[in-house]
Amino acid sequence: MEITGNLLISVKRDAVPVQDIIAETSERIRDMTIRGAGRIARAGADAIGRFAETYQGNDMEVFREDLRAATRTILDSRPTAVSLWNGVHSTIMGVDDAASVDQAREILMRNARAFCERSEKAVETIARIGAKRIRDGDSVMTHCNSSAALGVIKEAHRQGKEFRVFATESRPWRQGILTVTELAEAGVDVTLIIDSAVRYVMNDIDEVFVGADTITSHGAVINKIGTSQLALAAHEARTNFFVCGETYKFSPMTMFGDMVEIEERETSEVVRPGEIPESVKIFNPVFDSTPAQYIDAIITEVGMVPPTAVYSIMVRQLGDAVFYKE
Repeated sequence: MEITGNLLISVKRDAVPVQDIIAETSERIRDMTIRGAGRIARAGADAIGRFAETYQGNDMEVFREDLRAATRTILDSRPTAVSLWNGVHSTIMGVDDAASVDQAREILMRNARAFCERSEKAVETIARIGAKRIRDGDSVMTHCNSSAALGVIKEAHRQGKEFRVFATESRPWRQGILTVTELAEAGVDVTLIIDSAVRYVMNDIDEVFVGADTITSHGAVINKIGTSQLALAAHEARTNFFVCGETYKFSPMTMFGDMVEIEERETSEVVRPGEIPESVKIFNPVFDSTPAQYIDAIITEVGMVPPTAVYSIMVRQLGDAVFYKE
């Protein structure tokens, strides 16, 4: 098995669709067809599960080689999103102990189903917990297009609470368009604002709810670029700033001193060809880091916790031997 351009190419192997499953999922994550940390994690786990379901062959060594290549291709599609790392590694956990390809395939399929189900339930639990913080008459702000954050808002609306939402445009991909559409279709009173209007509006906001792509062991949050600006504006305005994040977005690698890689995307997302002089440089980071001191609480499926609690939750969930591998 060779990896060329992050696409799997089967070499001297029976023609099977497994490489297409991995390549297609990887590309859909990379080109932002699949967005949001939770959705990305579920897509990665599901791809590995489908890889196992359609895999042909009985040679265990060849299977391990193919699985390693498939795993790397999926993980390389979004290096910043630890949710993807955790989703994939939850899926492959226990495979090393399999005695046969059939047993390994069963482990992968079972783990993939379990992770996706656990992820969906986590979002539902976060919605119920977070909705308690929204009161009648409140003004709420959100950023980008987080399924966990939107779950909180929609749950509060489902409970009959009357409030309004301000959603940022979230350039350059304008995920805010997806957010306001989803909220409007749910019947929520929602207003779209440009990103640079955040501080102007913040004094009228009661709570901010954002998602997370990665949460470090010391409680910092890596999320869509612009999140830290919301946090700073909320801190200045004494507005509660809540992060909605499943615990599988906690990064065990940061416990060992690893830095979170901030992905930079194509300049074409910012300007059209020929729109500015070629000598002008463009910096297009996808994420930024919000320090723990600007976060009032992280809403997880195990409860609303302070950023300082992240490390202890990691240790409790992962045990002394964290499944960190190079």
